Amino acid sequence: MCVGKCTRILGPCLIALGVLSIAANVLLLFPSWMWSYLKEGHITKQAMQVPGVWGGGIIVLLAATQITAVGWRCGRSSDCRTCRNSLSLRAQNYLYDQSLWNSVCIEPPNVVAWNIYFFSVLLVISVVEMVLASLQIINGFFGCLCGLCEGK
Repeated sequence: MCVGKCTRILGPCLIALGVLSIAANVLLLFPSWMWSYLKEGHITKQAMQVPGVWGGGIIVLLAATQITAVGWRCGRSSDCRTCRNSLSLRAQNYLYDQSLWNSVCIEPPNVVAWNIYFFSVLLVISVVEMVLASLQIINGFFGCLCGLCEGK
């Protein structure tokens, strides 16, 4: 595949994943779709650090925007040079013992499942972003070594 075409595919994919990452992390701040838990400070510190917004979202969006712009520029020209927290519980026991979920975390209802779901979504998005970013690095490397397709 041509270096420019690959870049034009990877960039928009990374943009979509960055937006999904931001959305998933924002949803972590509103368990059971309620604002009151955020306002009262009953959100886990991991969710409050918003890693999906900063790492998987904004940083990926910045890189993806540049990757996409370079890909489209390369397609048009032959001159493309871009070389409440329960700290006493152990996490592993807590995650695997679902009977603790409703006895320890009473409010909001199903908050543990909510957090597990959205943190899992963030994990999957991050892995896919890493794979696509790695492909872009390899693509750029081949672009520097072999040159661009230039009308081929």
